[in-house]
Amino acid sequence: MNDWKHILREEEELNEQELLQYLQGNASDESRFNIEKTMADTNFVNDAVEGLQQFNNPAKLTAIKNQLNQELIRITLKKPARKKMRRLADQYWLIISVLGILVLCVVGYLLIHFYSK
Repeated sequence: MNDWKHILREEEELNEQELLQYLQGNASDESRFNIEKTMADTNFVNDAVEGLQQFNNPAKLTAIKNQLNQELIRITLKKPARKKMRRLADQYWLIISVLGILVLCVVGYLLIHFYSK
């Protein structure tokens, strides 16, 4: 996917111009038939057309499409945040607790060893 400019790509069965003409009722009979056939074959296109039919103003559709495309570009081009590597020196509580457990284990072993004799 090299082209992040449009959500609907030109090589797909349905393009933006045909869809807008269909929604406005200006599509030719052949174009209307192709769109309705695509809607019957694909649930995604069917849901998209049903959702777009609820908009009254086509200018809003263009503005929302542009906003969605900009958000898509912003999200996909954002570099993933690198996790900060934890330094052992910064985790004093971890070092102290591990050393404390080791000391308790050694003291416990020595007590058990000397009292068992």
